[in-house]
Amino acid sequence: MTRTDIHGVKIHNVTMREAVRLIQTWVEEESRVPRAVFTPNSEIIMQAQRDPEFKELLNSADLLVPDGAGVILASKILKTPLKEKVSGIDLTKNLFREFAGKNISFYILGAQPGVAEMAAVNLIAEYKKIKIAGYDHGYFKPEEEDDVIQRINSARPDIVLVGMGAPKQEYWINRNMYRLNCKVLIGIGGSIDVFAGKASLAPEFIRKAGFEWLYRLIKEPRRIKRMMDLPRFLILTLKKRFFRKV
Repeated sequence: MTRTDIHGVKIHNVTMREAVRLIQTWVEEESRVPRAVFTPNSEIIMQAQRDPEFKELLNSADLLVPDGAGVILASKILKTPLKEKVSGIDLTKNLFREFAGKNISFYILGAQPGVAEMAAVNLIAEYKKIKIAGYDHGYFKPEEEDDVIQRINSARPDIVLVGMGAPKQEYWINRNMYRLNCKVLIGIGGSIDVFAGKASLAPEFIRKAGFEWLYRLIKEPRRIKRMMDLPRFLILTLKKRFFRKV
């Protein structure tokens, strides 16, 4: 797989279909060496500018896909276009469809207490034959982490979906992946809240137009401080393209 450098974060240049097939290959492998999948958007890439350790962690992922229109736009401005957006929530939905009715199971880890359970109920209702091996909330104490690991390992899932928000989920995956009895771990941000019906996804036409960020800001005004990274990301991209090496 080729990689596209977006401000030091090296995104794999894959389509949604290619990403799904790659994960399917990993799940079907005999090897129990776990794989990490991260889904950086513009905000996460800007976090990585301020945190070199986080940038290194992102680049260590087995699969790093572009989550967001901003990353795709930046790749075009930098004359190294990525094939398409591969958002964490859409990738996860495609995996549910791909593995429904097959002997492949998921574990949901993250969100507030009770939310992962609601997400599991809704997903089973929507995808019918999907296998949810277990779930846990993401607000456990450090001293409870070993118990969480034990519950995941007892469930023996193929794929663990970790929704704790960035960079917490990426650090958690990196710290614990070799303790887990699974094949793939995917950082999915706030997707668990969406699956549980606690948050709404922007309508498809808004997402395709690249204005999902505006929809989320209207729905969650408290995000405005975090979203200040979006114009910074664009300015950084334009500087790199037209003025100087940044």
